[in-house]
Amino acid sequence: MRKTSVYLSEPEAVRLAELARQEGVSQADVIRRAIRQYIPQQRGARHFALSNSADGPGGSIADIPDDKLLDGFGS
Repeated sequence: MRKTSVYLSEPEAVRLAELARQEGVSQADVIRRAIRQYIPQQRGARHFALSNSADGPGGSIADIPDDKLLDGFGS
């Protein structure tokens, strides 16, 4: 086993202590069991609103020649 530390709010620490006391096990046992039983929450699709937002009437910014993009810089 590997040791780790967890920061808990006061209500979380009280709940953990109470669960361990009720079950007659250590707080570490309660945490280990909770981790084994944890089911990740389903997240929605990860499509970002900015996807393809750089595409304008002329296409992507990548299609603009570098010298055109640098017009006005260093003047």
